[in-house]
Amino acid sequence: MNVERLLDPKSIVVFDGAMGTMLYSKGVFINQCYDELALRAPDLVRDIHKQYVAAGADVIETNSFGANRVKLTQYGLQEQVRELNRAAARVAREAAADRALVAGAVGPLGVRLEPYGPTSKDEACAFFREQMEGLLDGGVDLFILETFADLEEIEQAIRAARSVSPTTPVIAQMTIGADCRTPYGATPDDVVRALDAWGADIVGLNCSVGPQTILECIEKMAPATRKKLSAQPNAGMPRDVGGRSMYMASPEYMATYARHLVQAGAKIVGGCCGTTPDHIHAMVEGIRPLAPRLENLAATYVGPDRRQTAPAAPTQHPVPAIPFAERSRWAGKLARKQFVTSVEIVPPRGVDATRMLADVARLKTAGVDAVNVPDGPRAQSRMGALMTSVLIEQQVGIETVTHYACRDRNLLGMLSDLLGASAVGLRNLLVITGDPPKMGPYPDATAVFDVDSIGLTNLIRHLNEGMDPGGNAIGEPTRFAIGVGVNPVAIDLQQELRRFEWKVDAGAEFAITQPVFDAAQLEKFLERVGASHIPIVAGIWPLVSVRNAEFLANEVPGVSVPDEIIARMRRANERSKEHAVAEGIAIAREMLDRIRPIVQGVQVSAPFGKVELALDVFGR
Repeated sequence: MNVERLLDPKSIVVFDGAMGTMLYSKGVFINQCYDELALRAPDLVRDIHKQYVAAGADVIETNSFGANRVKLTQYGLQEQVRELNRAAARVAREAAADRALVAGAVGPLGVRLEPYGPTSKDEACAFFREQMEGLLDGGVDLFILETFADLEEIEQAIRAARSVSPTTPVIAQMTIGADCRTPYGATPDDVVRALDAWGADIVGLNCSVGPQTILECIEKMAPATRKKLSAQPNAGMPRDVGGRSMYMASPEYMATYARHLVQAGAKIVGGCCGTTPDHIHAMVEGIRPLAPRLENLAATYVGPDRRQTAPAAPTQHPVPAIPFAERSRWAGKLARKQFVTSVEIVPPRGVDATRMLADVARLKTAGVDAVNVPDGPRAQSRMGALMTSVLIEQQVGIETVTHYACRDRNLLGMLSDLLGASAVGLRNLLVITGDPPKMGPYPDATAVFDVDSIGLTNLIRHLNEGMDPGGNAIGEPTRFAIGVGVNPVAIDLQQELRRFEWKVDAGAEFAITQPVFDAAQLEKFLERVGASHIPIVAGIWPLVSVRNAEFLANEVPGVSVPDEIIARMRRANERSKEHAVAEGIAIAREMLDRIRPIVQGVQVSAPFGKVELALDVFGR
């Protein structure tokens, strides 16, 4: 993590959570000065920082929220402002250990400014400047001004930050209530315009309310500024439980809203009161599909009350991967820019693979290059894709393209599977995130999603270089040809293009599309991708009835069937079932003929396991 990434308007950055909540849970009572603990109990503060780093936070905040001269006076510590802030920064810097940035946390003074209070604006600026000088001396990377209620006061804090260091980034965050206004009545539009005008690098909101209200306000702020937005909500609204204020929002709830906040325009997310390392870890995992943190793939997190382990530093160096063309016959044809053909065969529901193997043998005889083996499509329970692929390759002798889903396995399970798959000779993988279990017949089954398809692509690339996720040598490298899925007709095409770019950056070497029923959309997608894209294999699905077409159009995620195709199938269906099948084959052939010049192959599905329909698309 570096400052450039923090300021990059497109990058998504995760901050830590509450410090006060964690200190209170460790037995530090609220009548004590929390800001003094960096000197009095540095190990306690350092340990909390380390928990947030282990949870995946990109940035940790110093324990200095109230370490200004005004607030420290009530504890008789007003002459130790610089010392306390310097110590807070150094403790955080030690905990970050080059794995996270350190933000100098600066809160409000706790007094009103002129003309409503006794403190002048120049005095306020001086108080903030004194605190920030200590933080900067301790080594912070940026300043975060947070939980401010008064716009005039945060203006003086921004002014102080610029006078201390004109180049140190400044994040300015206001606090709002359930009515989407600051305690002094400023609206989200007022906030964003003022903070933007005063020169904050990043503007946002934190504290006072839970993620739902913060989300509502971020949605109003996003159109009003070009600055990067930040959002650090509480873990819900506090409730009185046995005389204690408790924050009830679960880590899973916070993770859900972290995704919503990012999609609404907040590129910096984190937590405030009530949030813990568990919440931050869930948020990191929740937004991973939106912005995969590939460099942190090996990070581990075991909870705040158990021993943390950091990623092991690489003890060996990667070895050159086997050239793509030499990894398999499939990869060789793609490397030579030859057209490849494959047919998707769904594994059997039970243990008898006799019929499937006979069908695959027909495909081999017909000259098909490979068999695509899906991994629990639509969350259905079927024979595992890896074992199915082994059966096909060993008993029939045709190559497979094995789909491998992130849904069902944790990181360790994936690593074990992949090493075993390589050992038995599987070479072609199609890495997919996987359909959620709620789509299938076992909606109570849980999904794992330790990494998404982008993170897994990165992991496999490292295995091809002889390294495991922890940077340790595995001996002979794997030799997988790494494929990924792509959807040319995604609803959010811009996000799909970004994810495709990330997949290529992670190591993808070919891609297979969702079934294509609109050639024009595929052509537009390829134009957007550009001439430098990896080989694209187009998915083709021969329809067998109007009901089949309507099901794909309405109930299969990622598939778009144009109205004119459904109309053609309806007219054919009215004549007979046989006419409908023939029309579906004709549509698929038309698609193949049109897209053949712009793709490097096709994957034809065998609907309902009928391989003869797939072969009819190829013209046998």
